[in-house]
Amino acid sequence: MSEGESTSTAIFGGGCFWCTEAVFQDLKGVREVLPGYSGGTVANPTYQQVCSETTGHVEVISVRYEPDEISYRDLLGVFFATHDPTTVNRQGNDVGSQYRSVIFYRDDEQRREAEQAIAELEREGVYGAPVVTRVEPLDTFYEAEAYHRNYFRNNPQQPYCSAVIAPKVAKFRKRYLDRLRG
Repeated sequence: MSEGESTSTAIFGGGCFWCTEAVFQDLKGVREVLPGYSGGTVANPTYQQVCSETTGHVEVISVRYEPDEISYRDLLGVFFATHDPTTVNRQGNDVGSQYRSVIFYRDDEQRREAEQAIAELEREGVYGAPVVTRVEPLDTFYEAEAYHRNYFRNNPQQPYCSAVIAPKVAKFRKRYLDRLRG
């Protein structure tokens, strides 16, 4: 789908895209979440190539949202609250450069907001450790293979989904209950 006049897009890398997709899908104002890859040097990379850590890509999500319903700043808040932005190339047991914490900005406004959010987290000492999330310009977003889309919804009994994603989504839904679609 192309970006409409009433929507905007945010690109976040916060670990496994199966996890991040599942978190953002049910937010009010979010119209579409697509798993994919950004930040690397190979055109149209495959999942296997990205996992080999030879392409430089990050597993990311593209979040198409309606700014009148949810702001970019609110999306940043969800992003930072649902992954560990203090670990380099790691989220829990998922280790590798494809899991690095990164915000790919589309314009100067997104860059400023992301940098301000990080500065506030640092100033407030929210994590007790430095925030290592990178803020980088978006070059290209490559949509991941079709089987990655809606992965958690389609595979809730898969061991990774039940052990890692389900608890993360439950914690998110409890914290953001008022921001979820009915």
